[in-house]
Amino acid sequence: MKVKDIFRDLRKQHNLSQDEMAAKLFVTRQAVSRWETGETVPAIETLALISKTFGVSINTLLGQPSELYCQACGMPLKDGDIVRQPDGSFDEDYCKYCVVDGKYVGPDTVEGMIEVCVPHMGMPEEAARAFLREQLPKLKHWRKAEE
Repeated sequence: MKVKDIFRDLRKQHNLSQDEMAAKLFVTRQAVSRWETGETVPAIETLALISKTFGVSINTLLGQPSELYCQACGMPLKDGDIVRQPDGSFDEDYCKYCVVDGKYVGPDTVEGMIEVCVPHMGMPEEAARAFLREQLPKLKHWRKAEE
């Protein structure tokens, strides 16, 4: 999806006019219009405000596919699953199940994480265990734990 379409769709999902969206973001209606026509894109500070205001990651706002995975459990991250830090910003490394209020709350070991994840994998238990034993140690959280 093109960036201009993302902004238009986001505005429409929230039932906002261009004027209303502009007011929420402290910009002009013309700025919103230019984003929606693809003439310009918001400044990084405005992208951060849009992200926080509408609950979508900057990655999504820029039209990049969400190929993000929680770096503790390996769950694919969609906007509703990405953890928010206490300041409201997104942490695209972790899901909301592994980090709460800026602190990791998951199991302390890979084996513990496997026990938590296997029931949610939607595959035979032994296949899920084998997959997780191979993949989890590659994730940032578990690599740091080994250092």
